Amino acid sequence: MTDAAAASHNFIRQIVLDERAANKHGGRVGTRFPPEPNGYLHLGHAKSICLNFGIAREFGGTCNLRFDDTNPAKEDIEYVESIKADVQWLGFDWTELRHASDYFEVFYRCAEKLIRDGKAFVCDLSADQVREYRGTLTEPGRNSPFRERSVEENLDLFGRMRAGEFADGAKTLRAKIDMASGNINLRDPALYRIRKVPHQNTGNAWCIYPMYDYAHCISDAVEGITHSLCTLEFEDHRPLYDWCLAQIDLPDHPELVQPLIDAGLKTNVSTPRQIEFARGNLDYTVMSKRKLMELVRDGLVAGWDDPRMPTLSGLRRRGFPPAAIRNFWERAGVTKQNSTIEFSVLEGCVREALDAAAPRRFAVLDPLKLVIANLPDDHAETLTFPNHPKNETFGTRSVAFSRELWIEREDFMETPVKGFHRLVPGGEVRLRGVGIVKCTDVEKDASGNVSAVHCTLDAETRHGMPGAERKVKGTIHWVSARHAIAAEVRLYDRLFNVVNPDDDSDGKTYRDHLNPDSMRIVRGWLEASLADAAPESAVQFERLGFFVADRRDHASGKPVFNRTVTLRDSWAQAAGK
Repeated sequence: MTDAAAASHNFIRQIVLDERAANKHGGRVGTRFPPEPNGYLHLGHAKSICLNFGIAREFGGTCNLRFDDTNPAKEDIEYVESIKADVQWLGFDWTELRHASDYFEVFYRCAEKLIRDGKAFVCDLSADQVREYRGTLTEPGRNSPFRERSVEENLDLFGRMRAGEFADGAKTLRAKIDMASGNINLRDPALYRIRKVPHQNTGNAWCIYPMYDYAHCISDAVEGITHSLCTLEFEDHRPLYDWCLAQIDLPDHPELVQPLIDAGLKTNVSTPRQIEFARGNLDYTVMSKRKLMELVRDGLVAGWDDPRMPTLSGLRRRGFPPAAIRNFWERAGVTKQNSTIEFSVLEGCVREALDAAAPRRFAVLDPLKLVIANLPDDHAETLTFPNHPKNETFGTRSVAFSRELWIEREDFMETPVKGFHRLVPGGEVRLRGVGIVKCTDVEKDASGNVSAVHCTLDAETRHGMPGAERKVKGTIHWVSARHAIAAEVRLYDRLFNVVNPDDDSDGKTYRDHLNPDSMRIVRGWLEASLADAAPESAVQFERLGFFVADRRDHASGKPVFNRTVTLRDSWAQAAGK
C-alpha cells in the first residue's frame, strides 16, 4: 500500500504512541476488525478496516479478523466469504482469522465464574417485563424478582439452559450490577439468551448464545487485543465492557481459557482498552444494513454488489480503486465528532487514482455517423496514440482509421447555440489525431433526425503536414465504424437524489428518494483494442469518464463496461457550486 492511510495523525494514534512510550503491554499493539456476518461490508466498515489494520501496520503490531458470530439466526457463510474478500481487496490481510464461536466454551466458563461470585443470575422475566423493570433515563429500574436466587440454583438453571430444557426466551442470564445506574447499559444487562438455532460453525452444539457486549470484551482479552477500536454508539457500553473484564479477571484465571489451549488455539490474554471514534457518514447515501438489505430483498437494486450500492463489493464492481477508498478515509480523519462527508470528496479520490492509473481509449456512447467524403470507400490506415498523456511508460497503441466514423451525437449541432465550438454545418473541427474536417452535408432519416454528417478532410492538417498546426476551436474523438466493437455500457450515478435520504421529516422514506437516473444502459462503440480487455480493467474513455470492465458480466466477444465516475463533478455543477 503506497498511500498514507496508515500514518495519518489522529487522537487514537497519539494514544498508542503514549502507551508505547509508557511500555504498556510491553510496547505491543494488537487490534482487530470484528464484523458480524449478517450482511455485506460497506463504506463505513472501510473506515474501521483502514484504522484497525493501519494502526497495526504502522506500529508493527497484529490485527485479527474476527467474526462476531453470536447471533446465528441472522448470519450466513455467504457474508463470511464476502467480508474476507473485501478486506483483502481493500489491501489488508489479517494476522489470525478468528470467530467469537471459537470461544463459546470460554464464555460459558466465564459466566459460571460470574454466577459463583454472585455477579450473575438466571432471570425468568420476559423481554417485555425486562423493559418494564429497567426504568427510564429519569427513573431507576427495579430489581428482578429472580435476582436473589442462590448460587447453586443459578448454576443449576444455567446448566439446564445449556442442555436445552427451556424454550426460547424463557430465561436469560443477567449480570448483577445496579438497577439504579444512570447508565441503562449497567442495569443488570443480559449476558446469555436461549436461541435454538443451528450455528454455521458449531452446528447444534449450543442452544444458548452470548450477548455482544459480553462476548466482545472476552474475545478481545483472549486474543491479546490492546486497543479495541469501535464507533461512538459503544461509548455508553464501555463501562459494561470494563466491568466484565474486571469481574472475570482473565489474567489471574488462566483455567478459564484452557479449552482454547486444548483446541490448539493461540491465546495472549491481556486487558484491552476500548476507544471510540466517530463513524463515517456520507451524503447521498444510506449505510444502514437493514435498509441495504431491504433494497436487495425488494429488488430495488440488482444485489449486494450492484455498482450503485455503497457496499465494498458494489464499489469494486463499479471500478472504485481500493487505494482511493483508503485515501478518502485518511483525508476524512479520525475524530470523536460525528459529521457527514460529501460524496464528491470520495469521487475526487477516485478520479485522482484513476487519472494516474487508467490508460486512455476511444469510445462513442451516443453514435452519429461521420463520413469523410474525400477519402475512398476502402480507405484504411493505422494511427498511433499514447496510452497515457502524462506517463510515457504506458507506451502506445494502434487505432484503426477509416472513411466512416462514429462520433458523439452531442458533438454535432445543426442549429448551433452561442458558445458551441464543435461540428456544425459549414464549420470545422479537429478529429483527434487525424486532422481538420469541414461539414459539407447532412443526412436525415424519415423522421427528420440527423442520421449522418458528411465532411471533407483537409489533408494539409494531417500530422507532419504544413498545416498540422492550424488552429480550430473544437477537437472531438471518434472510432472507426468498420473496426469498432459494440459494447453494453452501463452509466451509473448516485443511487439517491437528495443529500440526506434518511431524513423523514417530510413524511417520506429513503425509498422515495431513489434516483430514477442512477443507471442507464446504452449500446456504445469502442476502439478495437478493448476487444480483449480483462474483467475489472479500468480505462478512461476520452472526454467521457472513467469506466471498468464489469467483473461479473464482461467477457471476450461480449464486452460490458460500467461507468465508474465522470471526468468532472456533475452534481456540483448542477447545484451551481
